Amino acid sequence: MRLLLCLSALLALVVTPAHAADISVEQYGYPLSNPFEATIATTPAPFRADLPEDDDIDQADYSLRLRPEREFTLPDNFWAVKRLTYRLAKQPGPAPLMFIISGTGASYSAGKTESLKRLFYGAGYHVVQLSSPTSFDFIAAASRYATPGYSPGDAKDLYRVMQAVRAQQHELPVTEFNLVGYSLGALNAAFVSKLDETRQSFNFKRVLMINPPVNLYTSISNLDKLVQMQVDAIDSTTTFYEVILEKLTRYYRQQGTINLDEAMLFDFQQSALRLTDEQMAMLIGSVFRFSAADIAFTSDLINRRGLIVPPKYPIDEGTSLEPFFRRALLCDFDCYITEQLIPMWRAQQDGGSMAQLVQQVSLYALEDYMRTSPKIGVMHNADDIILGAGDLGFLRRTFGERMTLYPRGGHCGNLTYRVNAHDMLEFFRG
Repeated sequence: MRLLLCLSALLALVVTPAHAADISVEQYGYPLSNPFEATIATTPAPFRADLPEDDDIDQADYSLRLRPEREFTLPDNFWAVKRLTYRLAKQPGPAPLMFIISGTGASYSAGKTESLKRLFYGAGYHVVQLSSPTSFDFIAAASRYATPGYSPGDAKDLYRVMQAVRAQQHELPVTEFNLVGYSLGALNAAFVSKLDETRQSFNFKRVLMINPPVNLYTSISNLDKLVQMQVDAIDSTTTFYEVILEKLTRYYRQQGTINLDEAMLFDFQQSALRLTDEQMAMLIGSVFRFSAADIAFTSDLINRRGLIVPPKYPIDEGTSLEPFFRRALLCDFDCYITEQLIPMWRAQQDGGSMAQLVQQVSLYALEDYMRTSPKIGVMHNADDIILGAGDLGFLRRTFGERMTLYPRGGHCGNLTYRVNAHDMLEFFRG
């Protein structure tokens, strides 16, 4: 791995290109050259934007009662997600409002969502943090069919949530509405923006997509394949997680203390015990597989499909869900799409082939809208692990000067980097 690049903060802050592809790696200054490392460790603390702390933010959590029928049909141990929770950070007076849509499987309080909240709150926005339509809480409390993955349907669910937030916070003085999403939340943001063109509840001034999947199926396949990496020292007697734990234990003994945060991960990767590319890839893939299992389990349980949980199996607060989640872990995203999403799509939308579904749920479906709408922009990384062949070309052709391409950063690893933070704010300033 390369050493940290010694660029000054002043130079970093003035890099705000119309075409980020024109920036050299040296000029950009982001210190992590390995996309797996960037995805896991994100931005080292000295390179992050200066953001307000939670104690300086007027914020609170609120809940919405959107699917009241599920309060009676969901098991008792789902009590925490029978209502949808969101977080609102308020400015002291009239201000623009920023909706943030979280990434795959992430709740409204996820780390990256929190970072974006601090960024935009510090710039004078009211901020509403929303869970991903693929998160456990959203599926249970807000999703109409509890089968996320059909992007137009997910957008309608999100839009209903946003309208409910606005109604609940009707006294909040809002001067304009904006929207940002990262990862899958970025793709969701584009579909929500298109929906708003006809429903016009918000008339978003600006919409920003950060590291979106272009072809959703390609991105899912890329992440699923990471779990299949061949890793040294793993055999029939030693699991991948035991190898990782052994490395972390040795690092702890050397350091005398350990704190499992992004800074520790960065320091760990500078040590002789650093994870190999294959180990980092499998770690990323494993996190994604857990998200897939969560979606498959929750969707199956709510709809009583019987694929993971027997339809009439009695579940109460004392029931262990571990055996069902273990079964769900055997179902990757391809399995979820085949067994749950496609059957629902065919029944609800008179759908046809897998190719038709991929077209409808990916950014291809919005190509004309995104090309002609000046309000929508995209920020991406050239080394993002979710991209497939031709994806960057599609984005360049579609967005032109409204696309900012950074030379490195992995998947959302540079989201808190000071250059990116500055560029985000400039985009919304118009």
